[in-house]
Amino acid sequence: MTTRNNIIGKIDWALLLMYLALVVIGVLTIYAAAFNEAHPSLLDISQHYGKQALFVGVSLFIGFIIMLIDAKFFNTFAYVIYGFSIFLLLYVLVGGTTIAGSRSWIQLGGFSFQPSEFAKFGTALAVAHFLGDINTDFSQIKTQMKAYAMVLLPIMLILAQGDAGSALVFLVFILVFYREGMSGKILLVGLFAVTLFLLTLYFSKWYVLIGLLVVFVGLLFLIERTKKNIWKLIAALFISAVMVFSVDFFFYEVLKQHQRTRINIILGIEKDIYGVGYNLHQSKIAIGSGGFTGKGYMQGTMTKYDFVPEQHTDFIFCTIGEEFGFIGSFVLLSLYFAFLVRIILLAERLRSSFSRIYGYAIASIMFFHLMVNIGMTIGLMPVIGIPLPFMSYGGSSLLMFSLMFFVFLKQDANRMNIL
Repeated sequence: MTTRNNIIGKIDWALLLMYLALVVIGVLTIYAAAFNEAHPSLLDISQHYGKQALFVGVSLFIGFIIMLIDAKFFNTFAYVIYGFSIFLLLYVLVGGTTIAGSRSWIQLGGFSFQPSEFAKFGTALAVAHFLGDINTDFSQIKTQMKAYAMVLLPIMLILAQGDAGSALVFLVFILVFYREGMSGKILLVGLFAVTLFLLTLYFSKWYVLIGLLVVFVGLLFLIERTKKNIWKLIAALFISAVMVFSVDFFFYEVLKQHQRTRINIILGIEKDIYGVGYNLHQSKIAIGSGGFTGKGYMQGTMTKYDFVPEQHTDFIFCTIGEEFGFIGSFVLLSLYFAFLVRIILLAERLRSSFSRIYGYAIASIMFFHLMVNIGMTIGLMPVIGIPLPFMSYGGSSLLMFSLMFFVFLKQDANRMNIL
């Protein structure tokens, strides 16, 4: 068994150094984005950068404690942690604090904590524990339904808080299920549903239905026209038609006005550079102004004069783009890519099914955050308030991403044991 005395020798230092690089870059970037001449010290906790530096210190302390804990702890108490995260999501519905239009925060003195962040960690542990059981067969429908329900529960509770952005993150668990044996057809169905949704928003529903009918007729000539296949096509056409007619209800009754506007701006249906689309418009200007090499650290004019609101949080990538240009952005994205690929490679070598599945879960969550955050700063994704892992300002976000990371690092350090 791995002991506390030799755990240091078993840590994957390459992965740990990449994590440290990301959090250090994060603090320095927040310093540039939120710099206050009256408080120049990086460690001034009255400023955002000082608080973030403090959160980094707390994260490293938590990481140190995790490396001393028996790796079996997280597998054994996975359901307890998941249950506690669900309790917090329920509590916030009645005792939470509303920030930025979402009742999704718990106020603890001067610190605001978002339970949905902890729920990502709890769900990752629970899914890994459930699917990692030696007696669990994911090919069985019953097993799949239980796994889906485990993810659907926090999604519903977070949607009830009015935080659609955080709820969307949990959909990425479908990648974990795919790795564990889920049919690739489900991924294709999901992609088809998203495409159908966007097409119905952009074009008249009647044009979309005509397009579906054309595809249906074309498939009739391509497949073997047995009675069974024809009925399958008819069922698929009927379900697709129902989805098309459901788009308006979901778009206008479920989504909020600002969410609808952001989607319309991305699709080019609306122009609102002085309203909801202001952040996105300024973000693209800031990134574009950085050019190939950037303006230099703390020399960004868009950053210095606060042209991009909330730049130290969800739009932190703007600072990188303006001050370090294409080269700096490419280096940062390469670091993230190497970090995520390293997690996947380490997960694949683990002897424990729990550890492997958990590794895939946190890699998928971080990938979703990375893709959506950077996508929304350059106009490829709706602005839905998704932080950039380890870099965006925010204590609960940094602490939870660090917690997820260090638990995986511990699992990998204990890789020679079957947990």
